[in-house]
Amino acid sequence: MGKKIKKEVEPPPKDVFDPLMIESKKAATVVLMLNSPEEEILAKACEAIYKFALKGEENKTTLLELGAVEPLTKLLTHEDKIVRRNATMIFGILASNNDVKKLLRELDVMNSVIAQLAPEEEVVIHEFASLCLANMSAEYTSKVQIFEHGGLEPLIRLLSSPDPDVKKNSMECIYNLVQDFQCRAKLQELNAIPPILDLLKSEYPVIQLLALKTLGVITNDKESRIMLRDNQGLDHLIKILETKELNDLHIEALAVIANCLEDMDTVVQIQQTGGLKKLLSFAENSTIPDIQKNAAKAITKAAYDPENRKLFHEQEVEKCLVALLGSENDGTKIAASQAISAMCENSGSKDFFNNQGIPQLIQLLKSDNEEVWEAAALALAHLTTCNPANANAAAEADGIDPLINVLSSKRDGAIANAATVLTNMAMQEPLRLNIQNHDIMHAIISPLRSANTVVQSKAALAVTATACDVEARTELRNSGGLEPLVELLRSKNDEVRKHASWAVMVCAGDELTANELCRLRALDILEEVNVSGTRKNKFSEAAYNKLLNNNLSLKYSQTGYLSSSNIINDGFYDYGRINPGTKLLPLKELCLQEPSDLRAVLLINSKSYVSPPSSMEDKSDVGYGRSISSSSSLRRSSKEKNKKNSYHFSAGFGSPIEDKSEPASGRNTVLSKSATKEKGWRKSKGKKEEEKVKEEEEVMAVPKFVGEGSSEKEWCPPSDPDFSMYVYEVTKSILPITNIKEQIEDLAKYVAEKMGGKIPKEKLPDFSWELHISELKFQLKSNVIPIGHVKKGIFYHRALLFKALADRIGIGCSLVRGEYGRAWNEVMLQNDSRKGVIGGLPAPEMYVIDLMFHPGGLMKLRSREADLYRFL
Repeated sequence: MGKKIKKEVEPPPKDVFDPLMIESKKAATVVLMLNSPEEEILAKACEAIYKFALKGEENKTTLLELGAVEPLTKLLTHEDKIVRRNATMIFGILASNNDVKKLLRELDVMNSVIAQLAPEEEVVIHEFASLCLANMSAEYTSKVQIFEHGGLEPLIRLLSSPDPDVKKNSMECIYNLVQDFQCRAKLQELNAIPPILDLLKSEYPVIQLLALKTLGVITNDKESRIMLRDNQGLDHLIKILETKELNDLHIEALAVIANCLEDMDTVVQIQQTGGLKKLLSFAENSTIPDIQKNAAKAITKAAYDPENRKLFHEQEVEKCLVALLGSENDGTKIAASQAISAMCENSGSKDFFNNQGIPQLIQLLKSDNEEVWEAAALALAHLTTCNPANANAAAEADGIDPLINVLSSKRDGAIANAATVLTNMAMQEPLRLNIQNHDIMHAIISPLRSANTVVQSKAALAVTATACDVEARTELRNSGGLEPLVELLRSKNDEVRKHASWAVMVCAGDELTANELCRLRALDILEEVNVSGTRKNKFSEAAYNKLLNNNLSLKYSQTGYLSSSNIINDGFYDYGRINPGTKLLPLKELCLQEPSDLRAVLLINSKSYVSPPSSMEDKSDVGYGRSISSSSSLRRSSKEKNKKNSYHFSAGFGSPIEDKSEPASGRNTVLSKSATKEKGWRKSKGKKEEEKVKEEEEVMAVPKFVGEGSSEKEWCPPSDPDFSMYVYEVTKSILPITNIKEQIEDLAKYVAEKMGGKIPKEKLPDFSWELHISELKFQLKSNVIPIGHVKKGIFYHRALLFKALADRIGIGCSLVRGEYGRAWNEVMLQNDSRKGVIGGLPAPEMYVIDLMFHPGGLMKLRSREADLYRFL
């Protein structure tokens, strides 16, 4: 064999760099390597950075500060698969850092990341690219970028990936995306329901949970619910509920079922397959509070549909809900109460809860949790609305006291619901009296002062229902409840203003409360409201008119009309017509004013006031506001004139001093018969004589001294002894007449005689009544003239006197103001003929009384304007 010759090693080329093995211990050095053109260095640098980033959030921040993010983004599109894979892995980890997310959005790398989801890429790249998108999709701006770059479709495709991490990351990203309605709509187009349902079979609970959460969101849309039903999704959900080992998924499964039950077809399907009974049994028997709560919520959602309520009632859902009310968990109690509220729209369910349900709900009002109060009160409010039996059941369960306690709750919803229940109960008089005995009027004041408009509205409505008698209104007034009620009339909320007006109208039912409401300026506020075309309502107008009935002076000045039920009492004064919004000055202020060229104010006052002996020495002829005895000379002259009257007084009769505002002449009885057959007006002679004697006794009352018993002299309206005599005379002479028509005719003649007698039409311009009125103003040193002082009066003087006297003796008549100093009285009389007979009685007809041209004459009104023009 030949000798081996050793082969010589060829030296490397002179232009090639010798390999250099470097061991770096600084991240900054590795970051610099990201700019290397060598694929091996890039791959190893990315691998080192990935391991560094895995160690914690601080390292991610360090890499961000070293500027690693920007060169890494370029590597996402590198030609080398290993470099691209390692760069994607880094971004999957770094994207959990908020500052990195922000920078990635600015660098607009979303398209590059989504490109890594392509089917030909490795599973590892899919895993970390989907992880990056899942982290990024937690913020709205990133969601928009993912959607706009078409990221939803590859994510849905990856739900079928064999790798569980890819499925989990893709499902998490989709869950974040479907929070936006545009993504939900796109999901339906991409038919994403089937692959999501397949994930419910996954062996990994986290994937199943994400799938259920996503279904819980997308089934808020009807189209998705239909797709779920068509793909037998309900079967999957029921199976989950039946599997005890999957109890950690039951809550989310129930949330999806709750959404699906909103569709009638779904309810029918689940009922036909026996799923509804399973659901109710599962809810009732479960020991997990959140599961019971979600089951009740599912029933609540479905029960908003009437057909669903019917099916639930057939399945006896009420028993399940009553059982849930006994849960120890407050959330379950609240959900069950809300479900009962929804089921109350079904009359059968409402009746069921009468015996089972209402007592339990009343017990919930005694809970320490005010949120429970609110839900229980809401259920009771629905149960008692238009259902007297349930209202009685609530009272029998001792519900009044806890309901009134709830009115002091800090939760507005609880207060409003409790007030609604009390309102419903107060519709029945026995319950209303019971509620009043529990101090409701004091308890309702705080809700009236609430800043919440719903509470204000419900509280005002409660006042309307409970303040139906004098005692309740007195208690409300004494408790200071009228002031906040009046303030609600100013509310900008239509419902609050309407209910407050209604309550004011009810409270104005007695004089004292009406006067207090007027003192609190309720009348002024209502007037402002009614002037507005947008703020007024039927109740504000009715409340205003009701209050006006307790302030007839203002009513007549504003409306120019007083009906037969508007009784003129002492203190009434006719200021003349005023425009809406104009304030009517009080009588005292008008009396203290100096005479002027303004229209005279006519006063009705049958009460006389005698000054104490010490003040009788004051003979000064001054106005009403400065001396009570200022009109003594006028009184003497009036008495002398009265001696010449055709109506004779008995020798022993003294000047009447005081007359009650409402005579005891049976006013109400007479008025109630004024529109019936004339025969009904006839009364026994003995009864008339008794009334006449009683009237005389009232007129002969003992005089009272002004200032008596007090250190300071009180102001009193000007007395009118002449009018007092008029009242006595008509009571004695006209009241005993049994024929109403004769009474009217005689009273008309009497009024005309006291006001200057009969005045022919052609001589009306010569009737110098203006001079007479001016003289009275000068003598009294005031614009206010008591009606008895007027001896020359025209239409409006006579009509006022007729109405004032007619009211004293029970003749029902109205007072109507016309134009140009005209005014007249209208009465309703039975038709003597049989024409227009209704029910066997002659039909009543309206007549106008002549007090000027032919005193006592009556003209039937057919065409009001034409007849009045001819008559006046």
